[in-house]
Amino acid sequence: MTLMTLLPFIVLIGAMFLMTRSAKKKQQAAAQMRDEMQPGTGVRTIGGMYATVKEVNDDTVLLEVAPGVHAVYAKNSIGAVLDDEEYNRIVHGDGDLKIDAPVVPDDASSLTETADADKDKDEDDVARIDLGKKAGGDDAEKAHDAADAAGDEPKDKKTDGESDAK
Repeated sequence: MTLMTLLPFIVLIGAMFLMTRSAKKKQQAAAQMRDEMQPGTGVRTIGGMYATVKEVNDDTVLLEVAPGVHAVYAKNSIGAVLDDEEYNRIVHGDGDLKIDAPVVPDDASSLTETADADKDKDEDDVARIDLGKKAGGDDAEKAHDAADAAGDEPKDKKTDGESDAK
């Protein structure tokens, strides 16, 4: 066998080695984070629940999920250990939220309105067209009913289930 035939296998084995190496590093960092937990720190579980650590054991953690409500979780279920500032900001709403990007409003009306639009607002309300269904019925429905009553349908029109095939 030549080197050229072995080269794809060598590259494949090298890629697998690099992928497993980075995964092991992530697992070790997560395990170290879980080992450094202390009572009183705020955590987020992998399910997204925020709680305070009350007691740390070998494989389990006692969490206070609400005042006076305790639950036992596996250490592996801790997704992140939060610092006090971040935990208080998320759970209690303390501190200012620092946003660098501009705030986008919930509705699009503030994006399309201008200063002149406020002046012409009363005129716009009068000029709007009501697209809702009218209580008296639709003219198209009345015309359809009249056509049915008159029997003016073309004779070659097919209804559901009929076909020319025999």
